Amino acid sequence: MSRLFRLHLTVAVLAAPALATASTWNIDPAHTSAQFAVRHLVISTVRGQLGKVSGVVNLDDGDLTKSSVQASIDAAGIDTREQKRDEHLRGPDFLDVAKYPTITFTSKKVEKVSDDIYKVTGDLTIRGVTKEVTLSVQGSPKPLKDPMGNVKMGGVATTRINRQDFGVSWSKSLDGGGLVVADEVDVTIDVEVAEKR
Repeated sequence: MSRLFRLHLTVAVLAAPALATASTWNIDPAHTSAQFAVRHLVISTVRGQLGKVSGVVNLDDGDLTKSSVQASIDAAGIDTREQKRDEHLRGPDFLDVAKYPTITFTSKKVEKVSDDIYKVTGDLTIRGVTKEVTLSVQGSPKPLKDPMGNVKMGGVATTRINRQDFGVSWSKSLDGGGLVVADEVDVTIDVEVAEKR
């Protein structure tokens, strides 16, 4: 056995366990939702949700901090249960979905906080503006099978963003101070993923 062949064989053997620990999971749009909450008139909170969430999670089962996620959200699907408000939110004053129909997130770093909590930092793009944000993700990385035999996992991701950072700047000042629509927006994503077959 030549030295070169032995070297290639050694590399292949060492690489095999690493390859075996990788798995790909698709975000399940039917069981995933992106919600938001923002203060209105300083006295109440308006809650709503965005449209379909899709994407891919690449897991390193041996070290979850080496995992990654890419997700896309249908901005045009925004729903606050008030038609006129939703039309305004879809328009140029807010999300301008005619020009920017999707919101995207691409992870850059995953950090373990505890056995079931991770910080996922990445690029969030809204209205064509990209800013780095960090999601706090809580969920068990232990998979289970649904009644159809699909292997699933799930969790919840939360973050707070300033809409002004993304060019979503419409608002009006109140006579007594404060804004009609607050700048800070709380985001919650309930996510379920299915192992790619």
